[in-house]
Amino acid sequence: MLVTPKLVELRARWRTESLGEFFCPGCGGDRNYRRQGGRRWLRLLGLPLLPVGDAGITLQCTACRARYGLDALERPTSGNLLAMLRTAQYTVVLAVLAAGGTARSTRDTALGVIHDAGYPELDEPQVLAALAALTGGDEDLVELYGCGSGLAVELHTALEPLAPHLIGPGRERLLTQGALVALADGPYRPTEREVLRAAGRCLKLTPAQIDATLAAATRQPHS
Repeated sequence: MLVTPKLVELRARWRTESLGEFFCPGCGGDRNYRRQGGRRWLRLLGLPLLPVGDAGITLQCTACRARYGLDALERPTSGNLLAMLRTAQYTVVLAVLAAGGTARSTRDTALGVIHDAGYPELDEPQVLAALAALTGGDEDLVELYGCGSGLAVELHTALEPLAPHLIGPGRERLLTQGALVALADGPYRPTEREVLRAAGRCLKLTPAQIDATLAAATRQPHS
C-alpha cells in the first residue's frame, strides 16, 4: 500500500547519544534503550525544511519503539532490584549481629539468612570480618540509628532506595528476617529492638507496622 506523505507536517529528528538498559513501562520488563536528543523540523512532502525547536531528551525502547522521559530510569531493572534486595537483607542481618552479639545460635541463623539471600559463598569468618570492618570492632551500638558508624550509613544506603519499590509485605518480610536472627538466642535485647526499629524506619514502615511485625516474628518457630 502506497502512503502519500503529508504536504506539511511537524516532526522530530532524533540522534542517539548513548545506549543502556531499563525497565520499559510499555513492555513490562527489562529492555535496551536509546537515549536520544532531537529537534523538531517543519517538513514539506516528508523532507526537512526548517528547524523549529528543541524536542528534548527521550529514551526509546528498542523493542516496542515507544518513547519515555528520563524519569523512566528511576525504576530499577529486575536485575538491579534483585541485587538491592540481596544487599538489604545482608545489611539488616549485619546490623542485628552488631546489636545482639554473636551467640552460636544467632550466628547460625544469620548465616542461613545470608545464604538464602543469595550469598551462598560467604562463610562465618567472612561475615564476622565484614561486621568488624563496618563497626570498627565496637559492639556497643545502642545509638546505632543516626550515629556516624559505618553500619548506620549502610542501613540508610541499602534500605531507603529500595523501600519505594516494595509493597508493604515485602518490606515487612525484610524486617522479619532480621527479627528472626535477633530471636535466635532468646527475646529481643533492647539494642536489637532499636536496630530493627531503625531498619523499619529506613523501609518507610510506620511505628505500628514495625511493632506488629516484630511481635509477629516472636510467634514464628525459631531454631
